[in-house]
Amino acid sequence: MPELPEVEIVRQSLDKKIQKKKVKKVIIRNRSLRFKIPRGFEKFLENKTIVKVSRFSKYLIIYLSNNQFCVVHLGMSGTIHLIDFKDKKDVTNLSFYNSPFLPKKHNHVEIIFDNFKVIYNDPRRFGFFQIIENNRDLKKRFIHLGPEPFDNKFNLKYFQKFIQNKLKTIKDLLIDQKFVSGIGNIYASEILFLSRVNPSKKIRSLNKKECNQIISNSKKVLLNAINKGGSSIRDFKNTDGSKGGFQDSFKVYQREGECCKRFNCDGIIIKKVIANRSTFFCNYCQI
Repeated sequence: MPELPEVEIVRQSLDKKIQKKKVKKVIIRNRSLRFKIPRGFEKFLENKTIVKVSRFSKYLIIYLSNNQFCVVHLGMSGTIHLIDFKDKKDVTNLSFYNSPFLPKKHNHVEIIFDNFKVIYNDPRRFGFFQIIENNRDLKKRFIHLGPEPFDNKFNLKYFQKFIQNKLKTIKDLLIDQKFVSGIGNIYASEILFLSRVNPSKKIRSLNKKECNQIISNSKKVLLNAINKGGSSIRDFKNTDGSKGGFQDSFKVYQREGECCKRFNCDGIIIKKVIANRSTFFCNYCQI
């Protein structure tokens, strides 16, 4: 599943393409996604101008000219493709997963503009499109989620209050979207490596310094990933034909059995399953 940096790259690409553009037509080829696309969805989007494409956590938010919104989640395998009617390119994918080319199957939604169209493709159909009528409902939609790592609310006071009387491991906590929004399996391992914290450590035993390190490194790792175009875990090239580059900077993720990259560390990267997810860490400097 794409994490915050990958969704942010999709947001940037999509915003650049569709901002201030008017939707001419919407075609639904399959309504049976994670949540069934409502019958009025076509009318909801058609003849509306896109104000901007925003994001919260792993969700895309399309702002419409009538002060309504369309929330999009890519799920496990959802990708967004752009087809230019005049300048057809081989590479169409705005996302970082699966093929960079438009697949022949599983094209569920088409949003058509004057000179191009946007296609949502999703083999597993865990993604969804959701109509949001007003600002109040938009805020309510995300009220169950914690702050983003970049939010000022994600601070030491918030951290220490949240972990009181909880028995989770720190790895399990970091991927809990109720605690902090947008961090998934990949970046949790990288954040804990930079923080020198063992992912199996119980959160009740974290000290103030460790909490501050995790807060700071959460921002650092995600911002670095965004600046490097996200992580291309599979065969992906973006619309410019280039891969996301953060996977080249992985310190621990998918490096099982390799030497630790930290200076003067003789450790080896270990793989362990925590909360049913593969977790990577150094057996020496993350004690």
